[in-house]
Amino acid sequence: MARVELEKVSKVFPGGVRAVDGIDLSIADQEFIVLVGPSGCGKSTTLRMIAGLEEITEGVVRIGERIVNDVPPKNRNIAMVFQNYALYPHMTVYKNMAFGLKLRKMPKAEIHKRVMEAARILNLEDLLDRKPKALSGGQRQRVAVGRAIVREPAAFLFDEPLSNLDAKLRVTTRAELKRLHHRLKTTTIYVTHDQEEAMTLGDRIVVMKDGVIHQTDTPLRTYNDPVNRFVAGFIGMPPMNFFDGILRSEGGRLIFEEGRLERPAGGEGNGKAAPGGLLKVPGNGFRLPVPAEASGRLGEWAGRHVVLGIRPEYFHLRPVSQDAAELKVRLNVVEPLGNDMDVYMDTELHGPVVGRVEATAGLSINTTVRMYVDVKKVHFFAPGEAGMNLCHRTESAHAPA
Repeated sequence: MARVELEKVSKVFPGGVRAVDGIDLSIADQEFIVLVGPSGCGKSTTLRMIAGLEEITEGVVRIGERIVNDVPPKNRNIAMVFQNYALYPHMTVYKNMAFGLKLRKMPKAEIHKRVMEAARILNLEDLLDRKPKALSGGQRQRVAVGRAIVREPAAFLFDEPLSNLDAKLRVTTRAELKRLHHRLKTTTIYVTHDQEEAMTLGDRIVVMKDGVIHQTDTPLRTYNDPVNRFVAGFIGMPPMNFFDGILRSEGGRLIFEEGRLERPAGGEGNGKAAPGGLLKVPGNGFRLPVPAEASGRLGEWAGRHVVLGIRPEYFHLRPVSQDAAELKVRLNVVEPLGNDMDVYMDTELHGPVVGRVEATAGLSINTTVRMYVDVKKVHFFAPGEAGMNLCHRTESAHAPA
């Protein structure tokens, strides 16, 4: 087992495409870390550079105390599990798991011991004589993991290993991987585009976009204290709702007033210039008091355009605390989910907005209802697709020039 460290690592493909842009990442021994982000964000390229399957353009990769930039994959003491399993179709499960050890000319007794131990851990003992075509998708994936386990590597690398499985099997296999890590304690780097996988598996998650790391933190801190609007919108399902508006100072306290972002048009208006368009505040939007603990950081933003973020689960059909603020919305769709239900709605100036609320009978679409939001759980962001969280607890916020 070993630490894995990346220092200013970049990958530039022919044509000048910068897939990974100078990232720094330190992964502790025995840690399970997940690289997550949308397609094309650079997460798989990063993993392949660690594995040695992709040449590094700039920077340094260390596994343990050794710089491995020029070390071939077979000598890096890592084991990689791919999305497509990559099993040999003509070999049995036993032979697939043993093949890499045979290539290393390991004694037969040691090979047998390792294969049987891995089969026991992964519940594959009854499948050792089968060939891959006789296995389900989940069983094939377990064989691929078993082939990695028998090598007893310094680190496991997983490249979207569950994406070919159906939804139910993904959940059960995910739990198996988590249990396996608790048992083996091997450093693990896992790539996925599924933020739910990232949240449930990782000791820490690394959120990437456009080849850059936006946030590296524990799942709960990433969820509850996203560093910027991109992270806030990517982590969480259904995703966070965003509302453009303006902060006003009234009677010694701050109030958020809902506005609407529109593309710049000719003529004069009552809006304020903002990234991506023109903020207009017609006066018929909702108003939300800013909690006292956030006001200190937001004071310099009074009179400026900000973006309010509300997660779906923080909408309620009745007040749940003394800090609940009321919003009037129009219901469009109601989706029952058992104990909860998703409601799709519009405010005066934004839509669709999604809330995940307690299941309640009698809600009718195309009607206006009251929703309540705990203002202590909302977020405020600077304008822009990746505008910073103005109340992020570990970094100072700066008003725009």
